[in-house]
Parts: sequence; structure tokens; C-alpha cells
Amino acid sequence: MPDTRWETLEVQESFDLLASSEAGLSSDEAGKRLAEFGPNVLAAEEKIKIFSILLHQFKSPLIYVLLAAAAVTFFLTEYIDMSVILAVVILNAVIGFIQEIKAEQGIRSLKKMVQAKARALRDRHEKELPGSQLVPGDVVYLAAGMRVPADLRLIHTLDLRVDESMLTGESLPADKRTEKLSEQNLTPGDMNNIAFMGTTVVYGRGRGVVVKTGRRTVIGDIAEKVQEVPFGKAPLQQKLDSFARFLSWTVGGISLFIFGLGLYEGERLSEMFIAAVAIAVSAIPEGLPVAVTIAMAIGVNRMARQNAIVRRLPSVETLGSTTIIGSDKTGTLTRNEMTVKLVFDGLRTYEISGIGYEPVGSITHEGEQVDIASCPELAQTLRIGQLCNEANLYQEDGEYRIDGDPTEGALIVSAIKGGLQVEEEQLRYPQLWIVPFESERGFMATLHEIEGRKIIFVKGAPEKIIHFSMLDEADPAFENRLAEVAANFADQGLRVLGMAYKEVDADTVKISQADVESGLIFAGLQGMMDPPRQEVVEAIKMCKQAGIRTAMVTGDHAITAGAVAGQIGIGSGDEQAVEGRQIETLSDDELYEKVRSTSVYARVAPLHKLRIVQQLIRQGEVVAVTGDGVNDAPALKAAHIGVAMGRTGTDVAKEAADIV
Repeated sequence: MPDTRWETLEVQESFDLLASSEAGLSSDEAGKRLAEFGPNVLAAEEKIKIFSILLHQFKSPLIYVLLAAAAVTFFLTEYIDMSVILAVVILNAVIGFIQEIKAEQGIRSLKKMVQAKARALRDRHEKELPGSQLVPGDVVYLAAGMRVPADLRLIHTLDLRVDESMLTGESLPADKRTEKLSEQNLTPGDMNNIAFMGTTVVYGRGRGVVVKTGRRTVIGDIAEKVQEVPFGKAPLQQKLDSFARFLSWTVGGISLFIFGLGLYEGERLSEMFIAAVAIAVSAIPEGLPVAVTIAMAIGVNRMARQNAIVRRLPSVETLGSTTIIGSDKTGTLTRNEMTVKLVFDGLRTYEISGIGYEPVGSITHEGEQVDIASCPELAQTLRIGQLCNEANLYQEDGEYRIDGDPTEGALIVSAIKGGLQVEEEQLRYPQLWIVPFESERGFMATLHEIEGRKIIFVKGAPEKIIHFSMLDEADPAFENRLAEVAANFADQGLRVLGMAYKEVDADTVKISQADVESGLIFAGLQGMMDPPRQEVVEAIKMCKQAGIRTAMVTGDHAITAGAVAGQIGIGSGDEQAVEGRQIETLSDDELYEKVRSTSVYARVAPLHKLRIVQQLIRQGEVVAVTGDGVNDAPALKAAHIGVAMGRTGTDVAKEAADIV
């Protein structure tokens, strides 16, 4: 059962394999399965391993040389020399130990230790359970705002959309359905009938049967693979280790030569032995480790003032040696907040400034600010996006957030930037009925009332909206122009939605799909994207000036990745992204050649990212990786330096990183 491809099975086949049904499990059966499969957790929260961190401070060839020197001076009864050497070793260990303990405590404070709850069927009744008690065969309910508590094979969905960005890197929510999939070797981003542990429901409702829990889930499998990946060794560590080996052989060789020469000249054995040892001990730079550690500790404190937690001291030096940065896109280079950038109202194309969910920005046309009071077509396009909508914009801790689908949140914000306030518009156009969005349908519609009249607002895929609209037969080229504008928006990496409306009889109280599929009046198009962070462009420019290459490594689509890369200055601007399916076909030697000139990677899985990092290291690059998702964790750990996002990053990413 662990290797079952659940996405390729019918719902009933899944129930049969799990010995379950739509009625869920009994409490007795669930208890037996909990004993068999264990709790639904990735790993128990461990105490900080103080002894392990302390022991780590002594794992260095240079420290081994100093300890050997201390042992020799002890046997020679040179207790003062021995004490000095041991004092240096202990001081070095204490400084490093204190810094790493502080870092681990900081990581623990960042982790969200709240145990997720789950709504499941037990004994034929819906119950709220701790997520840790779920077992394979449980039937679980999903609703907007809930975190998926285990890997589920979906059995019922109603307009279900799930944010999987932490797992796949895609900025748009995934539409979920229940039909089995026939394709083989699908990535998690392509499994639209599976809801994965740790992802978040942003829209709709659904039910699923638990197929995997804990470490057997996709996120658990990645976490296990991260444990198998050794931490990348910092260049400074490599240099110090090489120096220690060189010093050991050189000093040992010179001491043996002098010892042999003295014996050859007739000197006494004991005197020559003491002389050789004295030369060896005096040549060892016992102050070097503590000097390096103190210098790095100063760097750690400086970085702490910049809100960065350094988990491993040598990472400080690695930052200054980096030759290439491999960065995730969603949530790292971008804000992971969808933002409308362009609007077309059937006449003109407008630009909208501002990024993210903060409703601050303006609408311009050819550089001139626009007053939507004088542009009724534009106002109607923005209004439809705002009111044909189920998301909510709210403020928390000084930041604007969205409850619901990020795409719908972007439409609310674009309307506010145009001067349409949510509460006023909702009072003026109260919503009476809704036809929810479904991916098969391709649109969403709402019925509103205004001054005794009834009007339908519709938003959806541009080709659907254009097809359902009554276009001017006297201007047959208009339909082609709409399609060209939509294609132009899409070529810029924007997600495009069409807007339309239709007046209906005043006594209409509800609407259906049939009411929408003809007679619409086309209003306009809105194009949105997950925009780059404001500081990213300047940061990449500074990296170029410092001789540091930057590459984007994302799970998102190639067109989106290429558009964002062009905006922020990664690559040549017209570079074709290398996709994960291409990497899958390349040998290590072929990938070794490919990474020399590639700056944009798209649709990559976690192990693809790991292979890219390994080949860059093989080329002699000093590699830094930045990211915040579970899919970034293996690469974060394998790189010379891994940097995870503290506020938005997942716990798996933070554990794998050197700096948070």
C-alpha cells in the first residue's frame, strides 16, 4: 500500500484498498490503525541537543592537531604549554557553542507549534480531532481556510482550490477534482485529485479519504530525504581543514627530519625527541581557531541586528565567498500576493501601480493618471471583479491579508485603487445569488440588484467570456482584437480574467449556468501576477556588480518564471527556461554542462533542485540557495549556504537552512 498510485484509482477502489467507506471509520478501528501506523506527525519535537552542539565545536582537523599537541605536552610534563593550548580549544568551543545555541533557540521561537485540527467522520458522526490522530481510511472534511491535515484522495469537491505553493512553487491555487488520472509519473503539482498535507484550502469545500499520514506523506517523504542530504561544507571550513592537514604533514615531516638528523649527528635520543616535539608544538598556530571563531561571532551579531539568525558560524564567511545564488521564486523573489498589473476595458489598456494586497496605487494610461469617474467602461470592469467575488481583504498586525482565493483578492485591491470602496459597492449592488467557479465551467457569476433592476456579473477565462458575449457585428475585427490583448497579457506572464455583465428581468431571484452562456455584454480584461519584491531588482543588480550569478529555480510554469526573471534582471531577458521534465532526461554529466549557462529553471521538483546544486558545486562554484518551501529543503541543505525565510518559510525549510 505505501507505493500505491492513489491518483490513478477510482474513489471506490481507494476505499476498497483502505478497507474503509464514505461513512469513515469506527473509533475502535481508528485506534487499531493509530497503533499500527503511528501518529500523523512528521517528527516529534526534540529538545535542543546540547551535547551534540558542544561536540560539533571539536570536529575540525585543526582542533585535532591542537588536542594532539596538548596530549604530547602533557606527557612531556610541559603543563603550562598544555594549559594554554587547552584554554584556546575550550574558549573556541564555548564561543561557537553559545552562538549555535542562541540560533537554535531562535529557530524554535519561529516555529508554529500549534497542532492542526481536523474534521473527520468517526462512528458515522462528524468530529473535530487533533490532526495527529488521523489514520489511513479516515474521511476528512475540507473548507476554505483549513490546512490539509494529511494526504487525501479526494472523494467529493465543490469548487475546491488549494494553495500548494509551499510544496510545488506555483503561485496560483490548484483546482481540485475527483476523477482518476491515467497519466504516469506525475509530479504533486499535476495530481489534481490529491490534497497534500500542509497545503491550505483557499476556496470551496471538499471531502477526502486519508491515504497517507506522517512521514509517509509527500511532505514527510521530502523531510526524510532532507535528513539523508549532508550539509554543504563552507569554503572556510574546507580551507581550514586543508591547512590543518598540510600543517600536520609539514610539521611532522620537519620534526622527523630534525629528529633523524640529530640522531645521525650523535645526539641523545631523549634530547632529540624533546627538541622535535618542541618544534612541532611551537609551529602550531593555537590562536588561529579562536581568532577565526571570534571574527565569525562578530559577523553573527551584526547579522542578528539585520533580523537574520545564523545557525552555523562558518556560514558568515560563506556569504562573502558566494559565486552563484539559486533562488526560489514564489515567496522569495516574489511576494506570493497576486496583483493586477494591466486592465483592458474594451477601448484602452491601463497600468495599475502598487504591489501586493496593500490597496495603495494608481491607474494610469500612457503615463497619465486616470479618474475612473470619466471612464465608465473601466469602472465597470473593476466593479465586476470586485463584486463577482467571494474573498475578503482585511488588515492584521499592520499588514493586509486575503481570506480566500489570491486571484479574487487581487481583483478587490485593483478596484479599491480605482476608487471603488468594497462596503459602498456591496451596499449599492447587494449580491442575491451565486454560480460558483468550477474549472470545467471556466467562469463564476453573481446576481445583483441596483435601484430595482437585476444584473448578472461574470468573470472567467477570456475565451469563455468572449464566446458568451454579444459583440458588435459591424466590427468583426473586435473579437480578434480582444483575443490578441488577452494573448499579449498572457505572454507577459499574467493570469488573465475576462469580465462581462447582463441585465435580466427584475423579478429574477436566482440564476443558473444557462443564464450566463449567452447575451453577455463584454466589459474588459484584468491581467495579474505574483509581483517581484521591491528590493529584489536592486539586490540582483548589486550581485552582478559583485560578480555573483543569480539563477531562478522554481516549480512554477515556464512562461511565468521567464516573465518574472526578465523583470528583475535574471538571465538575458529572452532566455528559455529549462524545465524539470528536461532535467529528468539528463545524465549528471549533461546537467553539469547545462547549468553553466542556464539562469531560469521551471517546473522543477525538489530532487531536481538538489541535482542542480550538486552540479554547480561540482563546477567549483560557491553556492547559496534561498527559499521558503518544503520543495526547497533538500537544495537548502546541500548548498554551501542555505537561507530560509523566517516569517513565511516552512519548518522543514528552516531546519535545512544555515541562515534564517
